Amino acid sequence: MRTSIEVADIFRAAGPNYRKVHTGHLSLSQLKVMSAVERCRTAALGGHIEACQDCGVWRIAYNSCRNRHCPKCQGAAARTWLAEREADLLPVGYFHVVFTLPAEVAAIAFHNKALVYDLLFKAASETMLTIAADPKHLGARVGITAVLHTWGSAMTHHPHVHMIVPGGGIALDGSRWISSRPAFLLPVRVLGKLFRRLFLTRLLQFQDAGRLAFFGSATPLADRRAFVRYLSPIRRKRWIVYAKPPFAGPEAVLAYLSRYTHRVAISNSRLIAFDETDVTFRYKDYRRDGCDRQQVMTLAVDEFIRRFLLHVLPPGFHRIRHYGLLAGGSRKMSIARARELLNAAPPPSAEADDEPTDIRPPCPCCGGRMVVIEVLKRWRQPRGPPDEATTNRESAS
Repeated sequence: MRTSIEVADIFRAAGPNYRKVHTGHLSLSQLKVMSAVERCRTAALGGHIEACQDCGVWRIAYNSCRNRHCPKCQGAAARTWLAEREADLLPVGYFHVVFTLPAEVAAIAFHNKALVYDLLFKAASETMLTIAADPKHLGARVGITAVLHTWGSAMTHHPHVHMIVPGGGIALDGSRWISSRPAFLLPVRVLGKLFRRLFLTRLLQFQDAGRLAFFGSATPLADRRAFVRYLSPIRRKRWIVYAKPPFAGPEAVLAYLSRYTHRVAISNSRLIAFDETDVTFRYKDYRRDGCDRQQVMTLAVDEFIRRFLLHVLPPGFHRIRHYGLLAGGSRKMSIARARELLNAAPPPSAEADDEPTDIRPPCPCCGGRMVVIEVLKRWRQPRGPPDEATTNRESAS
């Protein structure tokens, strides 16, 4: 029996009152996320009963909501995505690069998520591709996988993009592979300066075009002169671009990616306690080092839900994007050319299996194969244990 706390438990207990108190202030997307998380793997979404072919033990499995913000639905999606990306990995070192928006810009992004998050992707990717192509630095066309995260460890609004970049690229004339230095990809200060210029230039263009919305204390920024004054100190501020040392190999890259691609604002494993009024969870304070980095925070349940909903993405927004060698329809040709220049063998072709893969967990008692014996419609609870004769008949078939 499950004993751990889940975000779904908090939403089911406090969600109805939260929706009532904040009527008119929650977006349709936020309401849909709350509903999906609350119903995930419950009778509300239907499911099935499955029984072991060997020992006859049976269990109920309810359907998942598959919402990209649900803490319980990301594992399978991440595994599928990683399997598709495995063929893109090259036998070179990979770097992890992070582009972060300053807090002052994050405040603007809060009310303009689709526009500013998209600009974050574009400015960061253009920065990487431009500096990498510069002969003074690498002089090559690189590949980028970028993932948007909008949260800090305490679920505060902290938009940033994680990039996984191979340590090198194809020369601009396509003739050879140019490797980066073993522990150095590109100068982060140069990246930060170009990122700042590209981002702020286009942000000002959005303001001039009337595409930015301002509410509450930010309303005066609708005036261009006030907006320019607001940006003035940000133009002089150093924008942080962080680059981690290269990974040990392609396998390490996949393991690392699995931690980032389908992450949500908080995982169920970080929840410690919930008493109907407060939520306690673990978080990391990156201003501290060593054992002191792991901290515990307690929030009022309404504040916990508010912070979780801060990170609901706009409908249709792509939070994982690919650039350079990995972009669009040219990806396969670019990867094949890179492998050729690196004298690397092509990845093994995935042959279609004769039978579909059974992803259901095995029998918890004997490890046997579980088969579906009854389908449950939405909101329907099983009336009782399946009839033994029915179980045997379905198992035999």
